[in-house]
Amino acid sequence: MEYQSFVKIINEWDIVAARQLGRNVAKELGFGTVDQARITTAISELARNIYLYAGQGTVAIEKVFDGGKSGLKIIATDEGPGIQDIRRVMEDGYTTSGGLGAGLPGVKRLMDDFDIDSMVGKGTKIYATKWLR
Repeated sequence: MEYQSFVKIINEWDIVAARQLGRNVAKELGFGTVDQARITTAISELARNIYLYAGQGTVAIEKVFDGGKSGLKIIATDEGPGIQDIRRVMEDGYTTSGGLGAGLPGVKRLMDDFDIDSMVGKGTKIYATKWLR
C-alpha cells in the first residue's frame, strides 16, 4: 500500500503548505514531535530550494513500508537549472543564497536516507526518507 500526495511549489505560501502536509502525514504514521520537527524542517529546506533556485516544482510526501518498517519519504522535484557540483553543495557551510548553508547537508542529517539525482539544464530530484523507530 503506497500513499502519496504533493504540493506544487510556486510561491512562499506553498512552502508552508508542504510543511503542513508533511507534519500531518508524519503524525498519522505515529512519528513523535521531535521527528515531526525534523521532517518539517527538511521539507522546508527542500521546498525553499525549489522556490529559490528553480522557481517552481513539487514536494511529494509518501508513506513507505519496507518489511516491518514504515516511514515517510519526501520527493522534491524541479525542472530548474540542476546542480552543477553535487559534492560541493553537500559541504557544510556552502551557500549560494547567502543563507546559513545548512541546506542539503542539513536535510541529509535530519533524515535517515538521502539521495540526489540532478542534471544540469534538466532539473533535480531529491529523495529523503525518515523511518519510524
